[in-house]
Amino acid sequence: MAFNHAQQVEVLNQSLFELSGKVNVSFEFFPPNSAEMETTLWNSIKRLEVLSPKFVSVTYGAANSTRERTHRIISKIQAETSLTPVPHLTCVGASKEELIHIAQDYWRSGIRHIVALRGDLPKEEQDSNSPEMYAVDLVKLLKSVADFEISVAAYPEVHPEAPNAQFDLINLKKKVDAGASRAISQFFFDTETYLRYRDRCLASGIEVEIVPGILPVTNFSQLLKFSSMTNVNVPGWMHRLYQGLDNDPMTRNLIAANVAIEQVKVLAKEGVRDFHFYTLNRSDLTYAICHSLGVRENKPIYQTDQEEPVAEEAIA
Repeated sequence: MAFNHAQQVEVLNQSLFELSGKVNVSFEFFPPNSAEMETTLWNSIKRLEVLSPKFVSVTYGAANSTRERTHRIISKIQAETSLTPVPHLTCVGASKEELIHIAQDYWRSGIRHIVALRGDLPKEEQDSNSPEMYAVDLVKLLKSVADFEISVAAYPEVHPEAPNAQFDLINLKKKVDAGASRAISQFFFDTETYLRYRDRCLASGIEVEIVPGILPVTNFSQLLKFSSMTNVNVPGWMHRLYQGLDNDPMTRNLIAANVAIEQVKVLAKEGVRDFHFYTLNRSDLTYAICHSLGVRENKPIYQTDQEEPVAEEAIA
């Protein structure tokens, strides 16, 4: 039994090594609201830039609360880095005229890819009126302005406001049929849930890539709050792993990296080649996970024909 398990681990590790140069990654950031957080964000962007991600996205606050900060970060990434910046855009709290104006401005400034989302309803409207526009309407609007590449959201564990899984799947298909070229999933921790969802999407005629959203978890109590709002299941084994670590950030980071690396190992073995990382504006864990996927700064995985040089000081 132990030998068989060792064989399985070896197969996973070997298949991961063989992916070097065949994996696409993208990163998500959010607009900072303080000078300290701004410094953290730009340090993270600079560190992850060398990994040449497919794109980096910048979120848009609820009810457009971070609109100007999102635009500013997108503009700075475009002007000062080699990265492809992708703004999130929501339609809640904005008129069609405003959205058209924003889209036109983005196109004129060279932005060609947008993450199109409905956005969160203000609390006072959540139990009253339905929004005037949904994500599918925003996709159609963007396509009417210019030939944007458009990413949309997908929910392996069902959108919290959807009446059922089939309704949610039909809604995703509508967004794809309207012009979306990829779907980025909500974060999840049960890889089987994602894989079954991917199969259901394909069976429903949704042929775009369902990019898994990967969230390295360093703050477990915060995760529990997120998951309760987003309908994401946190498995019992994760509760046990993080138990007693509230005041031990180093151990939490080690566990977070290990959990996420094991997750991408399994997904990669199942044919996933695109991964989207929710960085929370931190770079260390995302950098480590990408390293395990073979996504590196033009460096080989390892050298097989010569040994690494040993520093003279180490011999003395």
